[in-house]
Amino acid sequence: MKSATVFFTTEEKQQIEAAVKAAEKKTSGEIVPMVVSSSYSYPRAELIGGGTLALATGLIVSWAFGSESIWWFLPVFIASFFIFHQLIRSWPNLKRKLIHPDELTAEVKEKALVSFLEQGLHETRDRTGILILISLFEHRVQVLADSGINEKVPEHTWEEIVEIIIKGLKTGTACEATCHAIERCGELLHEYPPHELDNIDELPNLIMEE
Repeated sequence: MKSATVFFTTEEKQQIEAAVKAAEKKTSGEIVPMVVSSSYSYPRAELIGGGTLALATGLIVSWAFGSESIWWFLPVFIASFFIFHQLIRSWPNLKRKLIHPDELTAEVKEKALVSFLEQGLHETRDRTGILILISLFEHRVQVLADSGINEKVPEHTWEEIVEIIIKGLKTGTACEATCHAIERCGELLHEYPPHELDNIDELPNLIMEE
């Protein structure tokens, strides 16, 4: 799995930032695409997965070679736990299978909310900040909008933005899909007032976070 900092090439990052600037030029809204390697570290998956595999390995080895002796089981368990723990940590596809999908979704939602506040999207002049969070490990996208735009757009509007990016991630066209999603957000911001002539770019146009 690529880390967030290298997920987009330099040229693709420039394309995304240009898409944000173009979308914001017509409105007082602020659009912030954000890519993170993972929304959470999920240490429980590493502990449970490593412990379960180590337990099985220790039991098999002690039964096969040590007449079920605990003196065979303990060192094998400890050594294999360390190996499996590191294996799960470095193998995202395996680690993801040890985590319930609802937990993945919940952590991405929490990350989006925390990032929304940390990046100051709740402090824009007209309360029209939009965060587009792409969380790579979880294979999730979360869109969070401030009250100035969120309470005006139709229900399920942001699901459309999510689907645009998810489709792009699956087809290998993440940059194009992200730019399309940004353009669509710009259309929504332009459709619903307020529109200020003295629009100031208040927030970053792209955030990449490990």
